[in-house]
Amino acid sequence: MKANFLLILSFWSLSLFAQNKYGLAPMKMDEYKKSIMANTDNELVNLEKYIPGLVLDIRYATTNNFTGKKIYNLARAYSRRPVAESLGKIQADLKMQGLGLKIFDGYRPYSATVMFYETYHDTTYVASPYKGSRHNRGCALDLTIIDLKTGKELPMPTHYDSFKKEAWPTTPVADPIIRKNRKTLIDVMEKYGFKVNASEWWHFDFIGWQKFDVMDIDFEELEK
Repeated sequence: MKANFLLILSFWSLSLFAQNKYGLAPMKMDEYKKSIMANTDNELVNLEKYIPGLVLDIRYATTNNFTGKKIYNLARAYSRRPVAESLGKIQADLKMQGLGLKIFDGYRPYSATVMFYETYHDTTYVASPYKGSRHNRGCALDLTIIDLKTGKELPMPTHYDSFKKEAWPTTPVADPIIRKNRKTLIDVMEKYGFKVNASEWWHFDFIGWQKFDVMDIDFEELEK
């Protein structure tokens, strides 16, 4: 009886150790590799290599972000394979209009989400570490549209990572050009299986994100 109690206590202790202070135990590299063997949809794809002409502006690899700190050591954008496949279709669709995509962020390690929350506690704009984010699952993208001839971003209601109500996709926009640009982005993303975030015109969640686990794997680990 005592031995069984100690065994149960040991498993309970290990479980607590695996979890962080917010109660999650995000997937690490070993588990991630096993998940790919079970289902190739779980693979994190390097979007820059996968999609021709994709432009990256990974703000969290610089100090030009709301934290004022460099969060990533590498400027990379990853997503789960089905997300990347849909994004490739969006890029091709936009190209026919003389437009293209610029990516601000894709898959985000869970540790970055914790840092964001501890920097800015308003979960209207940052994800709760108690649940993890769609970014942590490789199923969310922060992006905008560029003009392929000039390489410039199309005017949008706010800058990226704005914590203002003007960034909400439902906020009325007086300028007809900006209103059209926002609609163009939302329409093309929704056409290929994404849903815009309620408080960020640039943030899109892949429909079906619930099937994927929260991960805490750095870009350096993915590139080994």
